[in-house]
Amino acid sequence: MDLGLKDKVALVGASSKGLGRAIALGLAGEGAQVTICARDVDTLEATAAEIREKTGAEVLAVPADVSQPDQVSELIDKTVDQFGGIDILVSNAGGPRAGRFADLSPEDYQDALHLNLLSTINLCRGVVPSMKARGGGRIINLTSISVKQPVDGLMLSNMARTGVIGFAKTLASELAADNILVNNVCPGVIFTDRIKQLATVRAEEAGIAYEEALANMTQDIPLGRIGDPTEFANLVVFLASGRASYITGTTIQVDGGMAKGLL
Repeated sequence: MDLGLKDKVALVGASSKGLGRAIALGLAGEGAQVTICARDVDTLEATAAEIREKTGAEVLAVPADVSQPDQVSELIDKTVDQFGGIDILVSNAGGPRAGRFADLSPEDYQDALHLNLLSTINLCRGVVPSMKARGGGRIINLTSISVKQPVDGLMLSNMARTGVIGFAKTLASELAADNILVNNVCPGVIFTDRIKQLATVRAEEAGIAYEEALANMTQDIPLGRIGDPTEFANLVVFLASGRASYITGTTIQVDGGMAKGLL
Protein backbone atom coordinates (compact mmCIF):
# COMPACT_ATOMS: atom_id res chain seq x y z
CA MET A 1 0.00 0.00 0.00
CA ASP A 2 1.37 3.41 -0.99
CA LEU A 3 0.90 5.65 2.04
CA GLY A 4 1.56 8.83 0.10
CA LEU A 5 4.37 10.00 2.37
CA LYS A 6 7.10 10.49 -0.22
CA ASP A 7 8.72 13.93 0.21
CA LYS A 8 6.43 14.88 3.09
CA VAL A 9 8.22 16.66 5.94
CA ALA A 10 7.90 15.14 9.41
CA LEU A 11 9.10 16.46 12.77
CA VAL A 12 9.38 13.75 15.42
CA GLY A 13 10.00 14.64 19.05
CA ALA A 14 12.22 12.68 21.43
CA SER A 15 13.38 10.54 18.53
CA SER A 16 16.93 9.43 19.25
CA LYS A 17 15.66 6.16 20.74
CA GLY A 18 12.57 4.25 21.78
CA LEU A 19 9.20 4.99 20.23
CA GLY A 20 10.33 8.24 18.61
CA ARG A 21 13.22 6.52 16.87
CA ALA A 22 10.95 3.74 15.58
CA ILE A 23 8.48 6.31 14.24
CA ALA A 24 11.17 8.40 12.55
CA LEU A 25 12.57 5.26 10.94
CA GLY A 26 9.12 4.22 9.75
CA LEU A 27 8.34 7.61 8.24
CA ALA A 28 11.73 7.80 6.54
CA GLY A 29 11.20 4.31 5.18
CA GLU A 30 8.05 5.58 3.46
CA GLY A 31 9.97 8.39 1.77
CA ALA A 32 9.40 11.26 4.20
CA GLN A 33 12.02 13.85 5.03
CA VAL A 34 12.48 13.75 8.78
CA THR A 35 13.68 16.03 11.55
CA ILE A 36 14.63 14.21 14.73
CA CYS A 37 15.47 15.79 18.07
CA ALA A 38 16.68 14.83 21.52
CA ARG A 39 18.87 16.20 24.30
CA ASP A 40 21.69 13.65 23.95
CA VAL A 41 23.70 14.88 20.96
CA ASP A 42 25.81 11.75 20.47
CA THR A 43 22.82 9.39 20.49
CA LEU A 44 20.88 11.76 18.26
CA GLU A 45 23.62 11.90 15.61
CA ALA A 46 24.05 8.12 15.71
CA THR A 47 20.31 7.63 15.16
CA ALA A 48 20.27 10.10 12.28
CA ALA A 49 23.14 8.26 10.60
CA GLU A 50 21.37 4.93 11.09
CA ILE A 51 18.11 6.19 9.56
CA ARG A 52 19.95 7.67 6.57
CA GLU A 53 21.82 4.41 6.00
CA LYS A 54 18.73 2.22 6.28
CA THR A 55 16.31 4.36 4.25
CA GLY A 56 18.29 6.82 2.14
CA ALA A 57 16.05 9.58 3.47
CA GLU A 58 17.15 13.12 4.26
CA VAL A 59 17.36 13.47 8.04
CA LEU A 60 17.93 16.66 10.02
CA ALA A 61 19.15 16.12 13.59
CA VAL A 62 18.54 19.03 15.97
CA PRO A 63 19.57 18.85 19.63
CA ALA A 64 16.58 20.15 21.60
CA ASP A 65 14.68 19.83 24.85
CA VAL A 66 11.02 20.14 23.85
CA SER A 67 10.03 21.18 27.37
CA GLN A 68 11.81 24.50 26.69
CA PRO A 69 9.72 26.87 24.51
CA ASP A 70 12.73 28.66 23.02
CA GLN A 71 14.26 25.38 21.92
CA VAL A 72 10.94 24.30 20.38
CA SER A 73 10.87 27.50 18.34
CA GLU A 74 14.43 26.96 17.16
CA LEU A 75 13.67 23.33 16.28
CA ILE A 76 10.72 24.34 14.11
CA ASP A 77 12.60 27.21 12.45
CA LYS A 78 15.48 24.91 11.51
CA THR A 79 13.09 22.35 10.07
CA VAL A 80 11.28 24.94 7.95
CA ASP A 81 14.60 26.42 6.79
CA GLN A 82 15.89 22.98 5.79
CA PHE A 83 12.78 21.49 4.17
CA GLY A 84 10.54 24.45 3.35
CA GLY A 85 7.70 23.58 5.74
CA ILE A 86 6.20 20.89 7.96
CA ASP A 87 3.47 18.39 7.04
CA ILE A 88 3.59 16.02 10.00
CA LEU A 89 4.20 16.56 13.70
CA VAL A 90 4.72 13.66 16.06
CA SER A 91 4.63 15.24 19.50
CA ASN A 92 6.61 13.11 21.91
CA ALA A 93 8.56 14.00 25.03
CA GLY A 94 9.07 10.86 27.07
CA GLY A 95 7.44 10.44 30.44
CA PRO A 96 7.67 12.19 33.81
CA ARG A 97 9.11 10.47 36.85
CA ALA A 98 7.23 7.64 38.49
CA GLY A 99 5.76 8.28 41.92
CA ARG A 100 2.69 8.32 44.12
CA PHE A 101 0.94 11.37 45.60
CA ALA A 102 2.96 11.37 48.81
CA ASP A 103 6.24 11.11 46.90
CA LEU A 104 5.81 14.17 44.71
CA SER A 105 6.56 17.86 45.23
CA PRO A 106 4.79 20.84 43.64
CA GLU A 107 7.84 21.20 41.39
CA ASP A 108 7.35 17.64 40.14
CA TYR A 109 3.85 18.54 38.95
CA GLN A 110 5.11 21.68 37.22
CA ASP A 111 7.90 19.72 35.51
CA ALA A 112 5.43 17.09 34.28
CA LEU A 113 3.12 19.73 32.83
CA HIS A 114 6.02 21.39 31.02
CA LEU A 115 7.35 18.06 29.75
CA ASN A 116 4.11 16.59 28.45
CA LEU A 117 1.27 19.09 28.16
CA LEU A 118 3.01 22.39 27.45
CA SER A 119 5.55 20.84 25.10
CA THR A 120 2.66 19.48 23.02
CA ILE A 121 0.93 22.86 22.97
CA ASN A 122 4.13 24.69 22.01
CA LEU A 123 4.95 22.24 19.23
CA CYS A 124 1.44 22.56 17.81
CA ARG A 125 1.54 26.35 17.99
CA GLY A 126 4.79 26.27 16.06
CA VAL A 127 3.81 23.91 13.24
CA VAL A 128 0.20 24.88 12.53
CA PRO A 129 1.02 28.02 10.48
CA SER A 130 3.21 25.96 8.13
CA MET A 131 0.56 23.24 7.82
CA LYS A 132 -2.11 25.80 6.97
CA ALA A 133 0.12 27.31 4.31
CA ARG A 134 0.70 23.85 2.80
CA GLY A 135 -2.99 22.97 2.67
CA GLY A 136 -3.16 20.58 5.61
CA GLY A 137 -1.21 18.32 7.88
CA ARG A 138 -1.13 15.67 10.53
CA ILE A 139 -0.54 16.04 14.26
CA ILE A 140 -0.06 12.84 16.24
CA ASN A 141 0.49 13.09 19.99
CA LEU A 142 2.13 10.25 21.87
CA THR A 143 0.50 9.88 25.27
CA SER A 144 0.03 6.70 27.32
CA ILE A 145 -2.49 4.03 28.11
CA SER A 146 -2.81 5.93 31.39
CA VAL A 147 -5.21 8.38 29.70
CA LYS A 148 -7.73 5.56 29.36
CA GLN A 149 -6.80 3.47 32.39
CA PRO A 150 -4.71 5.25 35.05
CA VAL A 151 -1.60 3.34 36.05
CA ASP A 152 -0.74 2.84 39.71
CA GLY A 153 2.39 4.70 40.74
CA LEU A 154 2.31 7.06 37.74
CA MET A 155 0.49 10.03 39.25
CA LEU A 156 2.30 12.58 37.07
CA SER A 157 1.70 10.74 33.81
CA ASN A 158 -1.94 10.09 34.67
CA MET A 159 -2.38 13.81 35.31
CA ALA A 160 -0.39 15.56 32.59
CA ARG A 161 -1.12 13.24 29.68
CA THR A 162 -4.87 13.44 30.22
CA GLY A 163 -4.57 17.18 29.63
CA VAL A 164 -3.05 16.43 26.22
CA ILE A 165 -6.19 14.50 25.27
CA GLY A 166 -8.49 17.40 26.12
CA PHE A 167 -6.28 19.84 24.23
CA ALA A 168 -6.01 17.58 21.17
CA LYS A 169 -9.74 16.86 20.97
CA THR A 170 -10.49 20.57 20.97
CA LEU A 171 -7.71 21.31 18.49
CA ALA A 172 -8.98 18.62 16.12
CA SER A 173 -12.33 20.39 15.89
CA GLU A 174 -10.79 23.82 15.42
CA LEU A 175 -8.35 22.73 12.70
CA ALA A 176 -10.58 20.37 10.73
CA ALA A 177 -11.55 23.08 8.26
CA ASP A 178 -7.84 23.53 7.47
CA ASN A 179 -7.44 19.81 6.71
CA ILE A 180 -5.16 19.39 9.72
CA LEU A 181 -5.97 16.11 11.44
CA VAL A 182 -5.14 15.64 15.12
CA ASN A 183 -4.97 12.25 16.83
CA ASN A 184 -3.46 10.65 19.92
CA VAL A 185 -1.76 7.28 20.17
CA CYS A 186 -1.32 5.55 23.51
CA PRO A 187 1.40 2.95 24.07
CA GLY A 188 0.75 0.20 26.55
CA VAL A 189 3.71 -1.88 27.63
CA ILE A 190 6.19 -1.40 24.79
CA PHE A 191 9.82 -2.40 25.33
CA THR A 192 11.63 0.92 25.68
CA ASP A 193 13.88 2.52 28.28
CA ARG A 194 10.73 3.83 29.97
CA ILE A 195 9.47 0.29 30.55
CA LYS A 196 12.89 -0.76 31.81
CA GLN A 197 12.78 2.14 34.28
CA LEU A 198 9.30 1.24 35.51
CA ALA A 199 10.28 -2.41 35.90
CA THR A 200 13.31 -1.36 37.95
CA VAL A 201 11.17 0.81 40.25
CA ARG A 202 8.60 -1.96 40.73
CA ALA A 203 11.32 -4.49 41.42
CA GLU A 204 12.76 -2.27 44.14
CA GLU A 205 9.33 -1.59 45.67
CA ALA A 206 8.39 -5.29 45.73
CA GLY A 207 11.83 -6.63 46.63
CA ILE A 208 11.97 -8.87 43.56
CA ALA A 209 14.33 -9.33 40.64
CA TYR A 210 14.10 -7.02 37.63
CA GLU A 211 13.32 -9.97 35.34
CA GLU A 212 10.39 -10.99 37.54
CA ALA A 213 9.04 -7.43 37.60
CA LEU A 214 9.29 -7.29 33.81
CA ALA A 215 7.46 -10.62 33.47
CA ASN A 216 4.75 -9.39 35.85
CA MET A 217 4.04 -6.51 33.49
CA THR A 218 2.66 -8.95 30.91
CA GLN A 219 0.07 -10.50 33.23
CA ASP A 220 -2.72 -8.10 32.22
CA ILE A 221 -1.91 -8.19 28.50
CA PRO A 222 -4.18 -10.61 26.59
CA LEU A 223 -1.50 -11.10 23.92
CA GLY A 224 0.82 -12.22 26.71
CA ARG A 225 3.90 -10.25 25.73
CA ILE A 226 5.50 -6.83 25.73
CA GLY A 227 5.12 -4.93 22.46
CA ASP A 228 7.89 -3.94 20.07
CA PRO A 229 8.41 -0.23 19.20
CA THR A 230 7.94 -1.01 15.50
CA GLU A 231 4.45 -2.35 16.20
CA PHE A 232 3.57 0.97 17.78
CA ALA A 233 5.25 3.01 15.05
CA ASN A 234 3.23 1.29 12.33
CA LEU A 235 0.02 2.93 13.55
CA VAL A 236 1.61 6.36 13.85
CA VAL A 237 2.97 6.13 10.30
CA PHE A 238 -0.48 5.21 9.02
CA LEU A 239 -2.13 8.13 10.85
CA ALA A 240 0.49 10.45 9.34
CA SER A 241 -0.34 9.25 5.85
CA GLY A 242 -2.83 10.15 3.15
CA ARG A 243 -4.64 6.88 3.84
CA ALA A 244 -5.87 8.23 7.19
CA SER A 245 -7.74 11.15 5.63
CA TYR A 246 -10.98 10.72 7.62
CA ILE A 247 -9.55 10.06 11.07
CA THR A 248 -9.28 12.98 13.49
CA GLY A 249 -9.97 13.63 17.17
CA THR A 250 -9.32 10.00 18.12
CA THR A 251 -7.29 8.41 20.90
CA ILE A 252 -6.08 4.93 19.99
CA GLN A 253 -4.17 2.55 22.21
CA VAL A 254 -1.52 0.07 21.04
CA ASP A 255 -1.42 -2.22 24.03
CA GLY A 256 -2.00 -5.86 23.13
CA GLY A 257 -5.54 -5.60 24.53
CA MET A 258 -4.45 -4.34 27.97
CA ALA A 259 -6.97 -1.50 28.39
CA LYS A 260 -10.28 -2.88 29.60
CA GLY A 261 -12.53 0.14 28.92
CA LEU A 262 -15.08 0.12 26.13
CA LEU A 263 -13.89 3.43 24.61
